[in-house]
Amino acid sequence: MDAGKEQADEAEGLRLVRAFLSLPPDKRAEVIAFAEELARAHGQPGESEGTSPKGTSQR
Repeated sequence: MDAGKEQADEAEGLRLVRAFLSLPPDKRAEVIAFAEELARAHGQPGESEGTSPKGTSQR
């Protein structure tokens, strides 16, 4: 039963990644900014200003 749920979650994650990758670069930047804002709002650890994952620096 859990294996089916894990497979469904994995398939959904892959669909989200595919949708994200199909976006134009400016829309991808908007999605990344939105996700970072949500993470900050929820107090995720490692949220220090000025740090961002590799390849997502502001241009």
